[in-house]
Order: sequence, then structure tokens, then C-alpha cells
Amino acid sequence: MDASETRTRLNAFLTAAGLARLDDEADRRFESYRSLFFRWRRRLNLSGIRDDDEEHILSRHVVECIAVARDMPPAIMTLLDFGSGAGLPGIPIALCRPEIAVTLAESQGKKAAFLQEAVRVLGIKAKVHAGRAEALGAVFDCVILRAVDKMPKAVAAAVALVAPGGWLALMTTRADIASLRTAAGTQILWVDPVKLPVGNHRILALGRRISSAT
Repeated sequence: MDASETRTRLNAFLTAAGLARLDDEADRRFESYRSLFFRWRRRLNLSGIRDDDEEHILSRHVVECIAVARDMPPAIMTLLDFGSGAGLPGIPIALCRPEIAVTLAESQGKKAAFLQEAVRVLGIKAKVHAGRAEALGAVFDCVILRAVDKMPKAVAAAVALVAPGGWLALMTTRADIASLRTAAGTQILWVDPVKLPVGNHRILALGRRISSAT
């Protein structure tokens, strides 16, 4: 799939999902990210995505992350992608919401090296933390998690990284949300989940941290 075809297909998938098309600049940057992702993915296990079909990855994973970027609350200025992997959703958020300073936390060295290269190539307002997110010693307006190993444990750790009044965002399924809300504890006040555009079971769960301590 060449660059122009990828851009055409991605916007077609967005339209089919009921989402606005990308502008020319975002279009170009997403193509650069796609190209970099697949070049590195041939050598490294960048993500848990098993499907090698580029169109499926665009229509399923990238479209979902673009939808989430657009659904982030408007007042967010700092965001942590906890366990970023290949940069989904942190890189699409940085591309779609350039006013947000994104931190991509990834403890696996090869994946962190990919993220450093992606930040450099794309010229986005993001930085990479090559280590465990829990070691950052900072809090953020939003902490987001998607397809992280041992998700309930990660959610419990992520709460401490959310600033009081900030947001915890979970890209998950309707089947898993109850256990993840339990893992988050009593400091998070949840709002109604947002249905994501691919499949009926995928949701964005948003909760606000109501205090710094229980």
C-alpha cells in the first residue's frame, strides 16, 4: 500500500465510522507514522496486534485511537500514555490534539527506541519515558491505558499518576469495565462510557479523580 493509497483509505475508514476526515497536515503525519510503524514492526514485536493486514490495522486500531483523541475532554494539557507500546493511542492523540503535551511511558527498551524515533520523525509535542510509568514522579491531567499487560494492576497504579480533578481514560470492552473500575478504587468518579466506532463492545471509559487521597 503506497502513501497516497494509505491516506485515501484512512480517510475512507474515518468517514465509514462517522468521523471527520483528517486535514492535509494530519493526513501526512499519520502516513509517516504508518510507514515507520510497519518498517520497525518487521524487525521488532512492537505491539500485541497480531494482524499483519495494514488495512485492518488502519480501520480497527488507528481509527479507534483517532476517535479517542477527539473524545478527550477539552481542558487536558498533559497526558500520559501508560504502557505505550507502539504509541497507540498516545501518538494519535499528539497528532490530533497538538495542544496536549503527551508523555509516552514504555519500559521495554526496543519499543521505547521506536517511540523516540517516531517523536523525532513526526515532530510532535511528546516525550518518551523509557521506564516504568510508576517511576515518573509526576501527575498528569489525563492518564490513558490501552491493551496493557495485567490491566487491573496497571489501572490501580495509574490512579496515583492522575492529578486531582484529572481524568483516567481506559480503552477497554464492556465486559471488562466493571473489574477495571473496581481496580481503580474509590478516588475515581466515572461518567457514562463512550462507544468506540469499531465493534459494539469497545468503549472509552472516562473517570475523574475526585481527591488525592481517600
